[in-house]
Amino acid sequence: MQQVTVSLGSNIEPARHIRLCLDALTARFGALDISRVFESEPVGFDDSRNFYNLVVAFESNASPGELQAWAKRLEAEHGRRPDTPKFSPRALDIDLLTIGAFCGVIEGVTLPRDEITRNAFVLQPLAELLPDEAHPTCGTLYTTLWQRFDLGAQRLWPVDFTWRGRLISQADPVALTAAR
Repeated sequence: MQQVTVSLGSNIEPARHIRLCLDALTARFGALDISRVFESEPVGFDDSRNFYNLVVAFESNASPGELQAWAKRLEAEHGRRPDTPKFSPRALDIDLLTIGAFCGVIEGVTLPRDEITRNAFVLQPLAELLPDEAHPTCGTLYTTLWQRFDLGAQRLWPVDFTWRGRLISQADPVALTAAR
């Protein structure tokens, strides 16, 4: 078994689709470790709808290709078509971030995903979920990468989020005031 981390995002009925994705991940992979849920402004999108983003970790024996195929099938079940433009609204976006210690292109999947060090909506939840784990290629702890990260124009804030009756995430009143 190896640890898998995935980034989840949605800007179409985000709470609903994230909950459905967590249900599907649990049904397929079992126990999940889940970061807080963040609302973020879209990066690179013309659509102005904010995203919900989080990172999930779980154990699996599946290969990178099998995991990628499963994620793409689940995205399709939620209405995502492979021919839609890259920066368009989506009910569900599942990106494989890391799979064990894999590095490079394995079965068509680039690991670790380069968005880890480029996007706050990936790095902050990953650093909070796995602060003492190191990025597979640079060897720097995720928490250190987050401390050094330059947000620039990227803005995100934690939101209240429950799943299966459990509080996963709680909004920070100070962050909400600053975000608005």
